[in-house]
Amino acid sequence: MQKRWLLTVVFLLVVGAVLAACGQEPQTIEVTRVVTETEVVEGQPVEVTRVVSEQVEVTRVVTEVAEVVVVATPEPEMVDRNGAWVDTVVAIEEPNADAAVTRLEAGDIDVYAFAISSPSTFARIQASDVIDYSPSYGSYNEISLNPAECADGRLNPFVDTQIREAVNWLINRDFIVQEIMGGLAVPRYVPINGASADRGRLAAEIRALEAQYAYDLDRAKAVIDERMAALGATMDGGVWTFNGEPVTLGALIRTEDERLQIGDYVSNQFEDIGFTVVRDYKTSAEASPIWLSGDPAECLFNFYTGGWVSTTISRDAGFAFNFFYTPAGLARPLWQAYTPTEEFAEISQRLNDNDFTTLEERTELFARALPLALQNSVRVWLLDRTSVSPIRAGISVSYDLSGSVYGSSLWPYTLRIGDTIGGSVTWASQSILTDPWNPIGGSNWVYDSALYRATGEWSFYTDPNTGLTWPQRIESLNVTAKEGLPVGKTLDWVGLDFASEITVPEDAWVDWDATNQVFITAAEGYTETATANMKVTVTYPADLFETVTWHDGSPFSLGDMIMMWILQFDQAKPESAVYDEAQAPGLASFLSAFKGVRFTSTDPVTIEYYTDNWSLDAETAISNLITAWPYYSQGQGAWHNMAIGLLAEEKGLAAFTSAKATVLGEVERLNYISGPTVDILNTELTEAAAAAYLPYAPTMSQYVSADEVAARYANLQEWFRRRGHFWIGTGPFFLQRAFPVEGTVILERNPDFPDPADKWARFAAPAIAVVEVDGPGRVTIGDEATFDVFVDFADAPYPAADIDSVKYLVFDATGNLVSTGEADAVEDGLYSVTLASDATSGLEAGSNRLEVVVVSKLVALPSVASFQFVTAP
Repeated sequence: MQKRWLLTVVFLLVVGAVLAACGQEPQTIEVTRVVTETEVVEGQPVEVTRVVSEQVEVTRVVTEVAEVVVVATPEPEMVDRNGAWVDTVVAIEEPNADAAVTRLEAGDIDVYAFAISSPSTFARIQASDVIDYSPSYGSYNEISLNPAECADGRLNPFVDTQIREAVNWLINRDFIVQEIMGGLAVPRYVPINGASADRGRLAAEIRALEAQYAYDLDRAKAVIDERMAALGATMDGGVWTFNGEPVTLGALIRTEDERLQIGDYVSNQFEDIGFTVVRDYKTSAEASPIWLSGDPAECLFNFYTGGWVSTTISRDAGFAFNFFYTPAGLARPLWQAYTPTEEFAEISQRLNDNDFTTLEERTELFARALPLALQNSVRVWLLDRTSVSPIRAGISVSYDLSGSVYGSSLWPYTLRIGDTIGGSVTWASQSILTDPWNPIGGSNWVYDSALYRATGEWSFYTDPNTGLTWPQRIESLNVTAKEGLPVGKTLDWVGLDFASEITVPEDAWVDWDATNQVFITAAEGYTETATANMKVTVTYPADLFETVTWHDGSPFSLGDMIMMWILQFDQAKPESAVYDEAQAPGLASFLSAFKGVRFTSTDPVTIEYYTDNWSLDAETAISNLITAWPYYSQGQGAWHNMAIGLLAEEKGLAAFTSAKATVLGEVERLNYISGPTVDILNTELTEAAAAAYLPYAPTMSQYVSADEVAARYANLQEWFRRRGHFWIGTGPFFLQRAFPVEGTVILERNPDFPDPADKWARFAAPAIAVVEVDGPGRVTIGDEATFDVFVDFADAPYPAADIDSVKYLVFDATGNLVSTGEADAVEDGLYSVTLASDATSGLEAGSNRLEVVVVSKLVALPSVASFQFVTAP
C-alpha cells in the first residue's frame, strides 16, 4: 500500500513475536557526529561544537513487517516544553537522491529535505519498510533565458523576443514529462502554479494557451530562421554563424536531478536547428555565481535549467508576472536585464497591486497577462512536479502541500522523534550554504532558507493546506475594505468590515527622506487628501517586549520594528549612503500601491497600514504588507546586527546584495555566518560599540535609548566570541555553527523561545478531492449529453459545503477549447455536467475530451479529471 506520513497520524505496527531477517547487506556509510567540547578562549571557557565524519561499515538488515495501519490521533496533550521538540538539527549535504535513500535506510540521516520526482527513486521509497514520505506539488522547472546583449559583441539570440517565444514550440513538454520525469509531473506553460487557487479560476484561459503553444518544431524553426536572419546571422552548412563564427549557446545545466536530462534534451533541440551548444554542467553552488549573481552581459550562459519551489499554497498568483518578468522581481543582475513591454509591465504591476475592483476585471487582466508572458518568455515554463520527500519512519514533521518539508514554515516547530522530547535529527539536502547568508540580499536557495527560517519567525504563518494565515506574534488583525471590493474571510481570528471611503491620516508615514533620515508624513508628501482601498490594523500582544528575545540575549524592542520600515525605503534612495540601484525597482513597485503606515500605539504596538493592494481573502491581506516585524527578504535581523552590515556597505567594504557587490567592484557579498566578511563585520562591531553608534539616529533615537545601544552591542560581541558568527533571530532554533568546507550546519534549540512546543501540532491530512467522470461514450452531434462527476475524499462523498467550484471544459478533436461552464450540484459528492444541443452542434465528428476542474475550500489544490467521448452525426 502507499505510505504517507502526516503530522497528526500515528502508525501502529502489527508484527509477530519475532521479526525474521530477510537479508543482510554489508556496506560502508559516512556517519556524521556532533562533538561539543570546552576550550579556553581569551581566558574564558567556551563551548565549541565540531562536526566529525567517519566511515563506518554497517550491515543493512531488512525485516518483514506487517501492514501499516493508519489511525488519526486526537488533539495532542499539553506538555511542559517550549519551542522545538528536538534539541539539535545537524544539516548536511547529500546531492544524490538515491544515495540519500540508502542513508535513510541505514539510519545515517533522518530527513531528506528535497522534492524527489525520479520514478526509480520513488519506487525505492515505496518499497522500503523504514521510509515514509510526504507528497507535494509546488516544485516546478523552467528554462531561464538570458535576454542581455553580450558585451563582447557575440550574438545572443535571446535578445529577440520572438525567438524567446518560439522556444515554447521548440520544446516538447509531454516528452519531458513522460520520458524524463516518468509521469511524475504535468506540463506547464504559464507562471501560475498548479498548486494554487488561480489555476482553477483560470483553467479555461490557461488551457487555451496550452493548445496554442503546444510542441510544433516546424513553427519554431520558421520563426527562429526569420529572426536570426534579421539579427544578421547566416546559416552555413546547417550551422548558424555570426561574423564568421558559430552562434554558440552556453547551456548552464544543473546536475543534481532530472534537470541534467532536461538540459541535455533542450540542448539537443537547439543543436537540431543549427545552434552550437556548449554544455556547462554544474551543481547549485557552482551555478549560482553565474546565473543568479553574475553580470548577464558577460554572456557566461544563454540559458539555465531553472527550478523553483513555492513554499506556500498561493491564494493569489497576481504577483508572479511582476516577480518573474520585471526588474522589480529581485535585486539580482539577471532581473535588472529584463525589459518587458510597457503594456506587460503595467498589467504586471496592476495584478501585483490588486489594482482592480471586481473579479471580472481581475480575470480580464490575467487573460491579457498570460499571453504577454508567453510572448515575453524570459522564462519558458516546462513542468509542475509531483514530488515526494522521504523521511525515516518514526520521525514526524509538518509539510506544506506546495513547498514540501524544506519549504514548510512550520517544520522547526513540529520536527519530532516519535513521541519523545529532545534528541538530535540529521537533516540532509542537495546543497548546503549555497550562497552567503544575510537578511537583505543573502541566499534565496530553498536549501539555505529552510535552515535560516528555523532561526527566525514571522508574525504570522501560512496554513500548509489552504494558504490562509494564522497568527504567530500578532494578537489581532482587522481589515477594512472599500465598499464594493470582493473581499471575504474564512477564519474567525480576522475581523472584516467595509467603508465607503478610507482616508489616509495626515500623520501616516508615506515615504522616507534619506538625506535627513526621517519619515515623510502624508501631510508633507501628498498634495491632497489620500484615500486607500484597504486599511489593515495589526495589534501585537501587550507583553511582546517581555517575551520575545533575540538569540544574543537582547530583548526585542520597538527599534527593531522601526528599522524594518526604514530599510524598506532607504537603500533604494539615491541620497542614501547605502544606495543600491538594484533595490529601486522593488521600491517603485511597492510605492505604486502603498499609501501610508502609522503606529497608533506602542503599548500594545498597534499599526495601521493603508494600501490600494487589497486581497481577495482578508486573512492574506497581511501577506501583502510590511507588518513591521523584522523579517527581511532573506532572514530575520535585529537593528544592531543590521547596523554593522550597513556600516560595512557604507564604507565600500562589502555589500548586502550581489548587484551592489558587482557595482562596488572587488568586494564580497555580506555573509553573516562565515568567510572574510565576518572579520569585516567584527571590526565594524568594535567601532560601533566604541562610538555608541545608532543607525538612522534622527529617527531611531526616538525609539532606542543609549542604554539599549550599549547593551545590544555588548550582547552581540559576546555572541560572536562564543559562536563566531553574527546570525541571530528570535526563532525556535539558533545557529550553533556553520561549516562551509564540510557542508554542515548545526542548529540548536532556543531554550528562551516562549511558545509551547505543541502550538502548531494541529494540521491534518490535506483533503485533496478525488474526481471521476462518467457518461456516454458516444454523443450524437446536436443532441444534449449529460455526464456525472463524482467527488470523494477518503472513500466518502466530498461535502458540497466544502467545494468552492466545479468547472468543466470541452476540447474538440483538434485540441481546441470550445466550451466551458459550471457543473450543477446534485448532492454531496455528485455533480452533473450537461452539454446542451447547441454545444454539441459545434463539435466535429471524432474524439473529444471533457475536463473537470474541482476547487475545494479546504485545500487550494485543484483536482482535475477527464473523460473521452466520441461525437458522430
